[in-house]
Amino acid sequence: MAVAPAWLRASAATATPSAAHSGASPLDAVATRRLIEEFVRSWAPPASRPATLDTLTSRELDVLGQVGAGLNNAEIARKLHLQESTVKTHVGHLLTKLGLRDRVQAVVFAYEHGIIRPGTGSR
Repeated sequence: MAVAPAWLRASAATATPSAAHSGASPLDAVATRRLIEEFVRSWAPPASRPATLDTLTSRELDVLGQVGAGLNNAEIARKLHLQESTVKTHVGHLLTKLGLRDRVQAVVFAYEHGIIRPGTGSR
């Protein structure tokens, strides 16, 4: 089991249950930012590409990248110069082909398989 760095343990030690119950973050903003920066710095793309990605058309892969970056259908349509209904069709096809339930799973898939790189919102 990995041991948290000293700076993270120190920040967590100052967290109080009442602060967490009130909706406050258990980590201060500096520690949260540093934790995210450490994650982004240490992230590496997966060693292999899943075969299911080969079932996607190049346009579906483009749309998956935009979904992974957090864009909605209208934003994707504008960015890729498509009709919104076309984007919806592509999203439906890629969810089916990849065996995903919804856009949230598509975002996770995009990050886990290197379609999106943490900290950049892009490929």
